[in-house]
Amino acid sequence: MRARRGSASRSAAAKNKKGLTADGRLTIAIDGPAGAGKSTSARDLANALALRYIDTGAMYRGVAWAVVRAGVAPDDRRRVRSLLARTALSFTDEAEPRLLVDGHDASAALRSPDVSQAASRLATVPEVRTFLVRAQRRLARGGGVVMEGRDIGTVVLPRADVKFFLDASVEERARRRWKQLGATGRSEPRSAIEAAIRERDHRDRTRAVSPLRAADDAVVLDTTRDSRARVKRMLLDWVRRKTGVR
Repeated sequence: MRARRGSASRSAAAKNKKGLTADGRLTIAIDGPAGAGKSTSARDLANALALRYIDTGAMYRGVAWAVVRAGVAPDDRRRVRSLLARTALSFTDEAEPRLLVDGHDASAALRSPDVSQAASRLATVPEVRTFLVRAQRRLARGGGVVMEGRDIGTVVLPRADVKFFLDASVEERARRRWKQLGATGRSEPRSAIEAAIRERDHRDRTRAVSPLRAADDAVVLDTTRDSRARVKRMLLDWVRRKTGVR
């Protein structure tokens, strides 16, 4: 695993020694492209530190589920704005949090093809991003969270105690996705998965609003050749180094 710190890491490390919330509860941000291991690593870190795990990608999919369920076109911004005004998102308080949309458990439907397609389109709509950034900040209020996504350290929680940016080669991320699909009985050529990842990367990194990038003070980790257990150890080591938490 290769690791590097952003240009502001020395001052950030010093600040974070005393940078916990008033009650000592950490706020950790994990960003990175699709397939870099953000979700798995964030869950592992949250469990190890007894913090709450928040999957912001699920929140985008939750809005997409509400849009699809209401029969609203993702590019109909007027109707999307109207829907957002009456949409409430929350997570259940358990080891594997489930997303509730207006009180309905939407977890099982979040990975369906129509929801996935709608989520990708809605992620570029400024009103949706504004709505979700506010919701994410409310969830992180008071600390005690590990939040993962694509703009957490740069936009949502720019003052997080510790920030990570996880990455991996496109080939490895495609292999991981291919393996995940196989485990669910679905089959797709790895070349097609790789092409889709490259397209998503380009879209995420070049979008006008909140493009995907590492925060200046983030710890950047390349997980291409690392096991889940090794990534967890590295994240914990960095948290301890930057905050003094044991």
